[in-house]
Amino acid sequence: MPTITGTPTTATGPRTPRRLRRAAAAPIAVAALTVGGLPLAATAEAEPAERRARAGCLWAGTTHPQDSTVIAGGTTFRCGTDAGAPYWFTGADSDRPATVRTPGAQGSPVGQFSPGARQPGTSYTDYCVGNQLIPGTDDVYQVVRLPGDVLLWKAAEPIAGWSFDGARPAPTWRTASLCIDGVLT
Repeated sequence: MPTITGTPTTATGPRTPRRLRRAAAAPIAVAALTVGGLPLAATAEAEPAERRARAGCLWAGTTHPQDSTVIAGGTTFRCGTDAGAPYWFTGADSDRPATVRTPGAQGSPVGQFSPGARQPGTSYTDYCVGNQLIPGTDDVYQVVRLPGDVLLWKAAEPIAGWSFDGARPAPTWRTASLCIDGVLT
């Protein structure tokens, strides 16, 4: 019987013993999961939180640096961080005019306002309770962050808590006839 020598082959090329393939793959896998000896997972998680903590706070599309203070609606707001993300902290009342634009809660706050920012309501924040229309202009709204980094406006206080030094938002154009079983149509 003839003796066969050499490396066994498959349709895709020479076959390497399984033990050798595993041994050769292990250092590559470890190298792929580390950078400079640090695990990638730890690096990937730390960078965004660190970047967010250094990032400024948004107000009407303008970025303000950490620890800066703005005035809007007769209140001071200080840019800080909450849970590693930019956040506007409400401060003392102020009789000084606004130092930032106050366009009102007239659209999604994403890319425009950081959590904690407040704006007077507009027709964008209208909602229904049963067949009754609640005009958005009745309240001041604050940006809140929901799980998954979802930002939205939430009623924070009656509109009497906002000091206007400019024009008020236009009254809502909607009527109660647009409320059907608690849904604004």
